[in-house]
Amino acid sequence: MKKPQITMTVIKEDAGYSATATNGDRHLFTEGETFEELKINILDAVNLAFADLNFVYTIDEIKLTLDIQSFFDFYKVINAKALSARIGMNQSLLAQYISGSKKPSAIQRKRILKGVQQIGRELSEIQFLL
Repeated sequence: MKKPQITMTVIKEDAGYSATATNGDRHLFTEGETFEELKINILDAVNLAFADLNFVYTIDEIKLTLDIQSFFDFYKVINAKALSARIGMNQSLLAQYISGSKKPSAIQRKRILKGVQQIGRELSEIQFLL
Protein backbone atom coordinates (compact mmCIF):
# COMPACT_ATOMS: atom_id res chain seq x y z
CA MET A 1 0.00 0.00 0.00
CA LYS A 2 1.24 3.46 -0.95
CA LYS A 3 1.70 6.02 1.80
CA PRO A 4 -1.27 8.42 1.66
CA GLN A 5 -0.74 12.13 1.20
CA ILE A 6 -1.61 14.11 4.33
CA THR A 7 -2.86 17.71 4.27
CA MET A 8 -3.22 19.40 7.65
CA THR A 9 -5.32 22.56 7.97
CA VAL A 10 -3.62 24.99 10.37
CA ILE A 11 -5.57 27.72 12.14
CA LYS A 12 -4.32 30.50 14.42
CA GLU A 13 -6.21 30.31 17.70
CA ASP A 14 -6.39 32.79 20.59
CA ALA A 15 -3.57 30.88 22.28
CA GLY A 16 -1.41 29.11 19.72
CA TYR A 17 -2.38 27.00 16.72
CA SER A 18 -4.53 23.99 15.92
CA ALA A 19 -4.26 21.54 13.03
CA THR A 20 -6.74 19.01 11.66
CA ALA A 21 -6.88 16.45 8.88
CA THR A 22 -9.05 13.58 7.76
CA ASN A 23 -7.73 10.69 5.73
CA GLY A 24 -10.29 7.96 5.19
CA ASP A 25 -11.44 6.88 8.63
CA ARG A 26 -8.46 8.53 10.34
CA HIS A 27 -9.19 11.89 11.94
CA LEU A 28 -6.19 13.84 13.15
CA PHE A 29 -6.15 16.80 15.51
CA THR A 30 -3.34 18.49 17.38
CA GLU A 31 -2.33 21.87 18.71
CA GLY A 32 0.71 23.81 19.81
CA GLU A 33 1.52 27.09 21.50
CA THR A 34 4.00 28.01 18.75
CA PHE A 35 4.16 27.12 15.08
CA GLU A 36 7.36 25.13 15.68
CA GLU A 37 5.70 23.16 18.50
CA LEU A 38 2.68 22.58 16.26
CA LYS A 39 4.86 21.07 13.51
CA ILE A 40 6.40 18.64 16.03
CA ASN A 41 2.94 17.70 17.29
CA ILE A 42 1.63 17.27 13.72
CA LEU A 43 4.45 14.85 12.96
CA ASP A 44 3.76 12.89 16.15
CA ALA A 45 0.00 12.75 15.44
CA VAL A 46 0.43 11.62 11.83
CA ASN A 47 3.01 8.96 12.67
CA LEU A 48 0.86 7.65 15.53
CA ALA A 49 -2.23 7.53 13.30
CA PHE A 50 -0.40 5.47 10.65
CA ALA A 51 1.77 3.33 12.93
CA ASP A 52 -0.43 0.27 12.31
CA LEU A 53 0.50 0.47 8.61
CA ASN A 54 4.21 0.97 9.40
CA PHE A 55 4.21 4.35 7.65
CA VAL A 56 6.68 6.91 8.94
CA TYR A 57 6.36 10.50 7.77
CA THR A 58 8.72 13.45 7.85
CA ILE A 59 7.37 16.99 8.22
CA ASP A 60 8.32 17.65 4.59
CA GLU A 61 5.87 14.95 3.46
CA ILE A 62 2.94 16.62 5.19
CA LYS A 63 1.26 19.46 3.35
CA LEU A 64 0.21 22.37 5.56
CA THR A 65 -2.68 24.62 4.55
CA LEU A 66 -2.76 27.84 6.57
CA ASP A 67 -5.32 30.56 7.02
CA ILE A 68 -4.09 34.07 6.26
CA GLN A 69 -3.79 35.02 9.92
CA SER A 70 -1.60 31.98 10.69
CA PHE A 71 0.56 32.55 7.62
CA PHE A 72 1.39 36.16 8.47
CA ASP A 73 1.81 35.36 12.16
CA PHE A 74 4.43 32.75 11.35
CA TYR A 75 6.10 34.50 8.40
CA LYS A 76 6.59 37.88 10.06
CA VAL A 77 9.41 38.55 7.59
CA ILE A 78 6.80 39.35 4.92
CA ASN A 79 6.02 43.06 5.00
CA ALA A 80 2.25 43.45 4.71
CA LYS A 81 2.50 47.09 3.61
CA ALA A 82 4.84 46.20 0.74
CA LEU A 83 2.71 43.19 -0.22
CA SER A 84 -0.48 45.25 -0.28
CA ALA A 85 1.17 47.78 -2.62
CA ARG A 86 2.51 44.99 -4.82
CA ILE A 87 -0.88 43.29 -5.26
CA GLY A 88 -2.85 46.54 -5.44
CA MET A 89 -4.82 45.96 -2.24
CA ASN A 90 -5.68 48.58 0.33
CA GLN A 91 -3.16 48.25 3.17
CA SER A 92 -5.84 48.66 5.83
CA LEU A 93 -7.93 45.88 4.30
CA LEU A 94 -4.96 43.48 4.19
CA ALA A 95 -4.20 44.37 7.82
CA GLN A 96 -7.79 43.46 8.75
CA TYR A 97 -7.42 40.09 7.02
CA ILE A 98 -4.12 39.47 8.81
CA SER A 99 -5.56 40.38 12.22
CA GLY A 100 -8.60 38.18 11.62
CA SER A 101 -11.06 41.04 12.11
CA LYS A 102 -12.29 40.51 8.53
CA LYS A 103 -12.47 37.33 6.47
CA PRO A 104 -11.29 37.61 2.86
CA SER A 105 -13.39 36.27 0.02
CA ALA A 106 -12.06 33.43 -2.11
CA ILE A 107 -11.00 35.96 -4.75
CA GLN A 108 -9.10 38.04 -2.20
CA ARG A 109 -7.40 34.93 -0.75
CA LYS A 110 -6.25 33.96 -4.25
CA ARG A 111 -4.98 37.48 -4.85
CA ILE A 112 -2.94 37.45 -1.64
CA LEU A 113 -1.66 33.93 -2.28
CA LYS A 114 -0.64 34.81 -5.84
CA GLY A 115 1.37 37.78 -4.53
CA VAL A 116 3.09 35.69 -1.84
CA GLN A 117 3.89 32.91 -4.30
CA GLN A 118 5.32 35.40 -6.81
CA ILE A 119 7.65 36.73 -4.11
CA GLY A 120 8.64 33.15 -3.29
CA ARG A 121 9.47 32.39 -6.92
CA GLU A 122 11.52 35.56 -7.22
CA LEU A 123 13.42 34.79 -4.02
CA SER A 124 14.12 31.22 -5.12
CA GLU A 125 15.79 32.54 -8.28
CA ILE A 126 18.10 35.00 -6.47
CA GLN A 127 21.83 34.33 -6.54
CA PHE A 128 24.51 36.23 -4.69
CA LEU A 129 27.83 37.27 -6.17
CA LEU A 130 30.71 35.29 -4.75
